[in-house]
Amino acid sequence: ARANSIAFAMPPLHPFNPLKVLRLLTGLGATRTAIEAAYDFIWGEGCDPNAEWPALCARLGVAADTPLIEDPAVKQRLQDATAAAAAAGVWGVPTFEVDGELFWGADTIDFMNAYLRDRSLFRHADMQQADAAEIGAARRL
Repeated sequence: ARANSIAFAMPPLHPFNPLKVLRLLTGLGATRTAIEAAYDFIWGEGCDPNAEWPALCARLGVAADTPLIEDPAVKQRLQDATAAAAAAGVWGVPTFEVDGELFWGADTIDFMNAYLRDRSLFRHADMQQADAAEIGAARRL
């Protein structure tokens, strides 16, 4: 965040339960404006979204007792979006999708930008060889 001049303050609890926030953002249409406002509140200012729920809702322009987070249609949209992301191979944030290729983690942004500059990047022989490499060792959990 510092390297990219992005405001960042760790919230007091981590991990925290994001379900209400995710439902609210889904109910609001997951607009960039709403997502950025929630991000700024949680990660830019370091606020606890659950302990400071009324303040987060005010920031997003909804009442703290909004029915959106209990709306069955909103819950279903979030479940469907989560299932679709998992089916596509997404397993963490941030994940960026470009041309069906997934780039996971902020540390892959430079790699993604290289791909955007050269869409044939993954067709180069060295990349094909790396992709075809067999797993030599696996960690057992």
